[in-house]
Amino acid sequence: MVSSDVSPTLGELFDSFEREAFRLETLDDYSKSGSVEAYTAFLAGEEKPQDYNADWLAEVSAHVGEGRRVYRVHALSRPLTPYLRFELGWGYVTNSSAGEEFFILDTTEQTSPLVGIGDFWMFDETFPVTMDYRDGAMTGCTTQATERAAEFVAYRETALAYAVPFSDWWGKFGG
Repeated sequence: MVSSDVSPTLGELFDSFEREAFRLETLDDYSKSGSVEAYTAFLAGEEKPQDYNADWLAEVSAHVGEGRRVYRVHALSRPLTPYLRFELGWGYVTNSSAGEEFFILDTTEQTSPLVGIGDFWMFDETFPVTMDYRDGAMTGCTTQATERAAEFVAYRETALAYAVPFSDWWGKFGG
């Protein structure tokens, strides 16, 4: 793992985390960040390509195979946006096969316990990285001071306390 007295990049953290990588997602649209072509195909009613997300699947599979955990909570409300139908139906279902774990914090019938908390990754409960988005596009990310790690651990714990496993939620509301 990188030293805590430097500001590692998101890529460096993915390459070097030792125990876990956690992601909080809070938005309904990431359509201009990543799988843009796949999202367009989804909207056109095309079948999911067999090699969809192959690079990410290989990375997650390698981490999980080495005993590391990759997991996320997505805070959302129904009805799902077209992008969320894509992300959950193509992305989460596919990524689960590589060992990534997903949880849903459904705020349709409850107030979100994470009001004002935006997207972030956190690595080994030490390195939080906040994510900035505008109109579905990622505009940047910022590695936060390790002194703030406890704050992000608390956000994670709150999210997990209110979330349910994706497969349970998807079986009821999704696919």
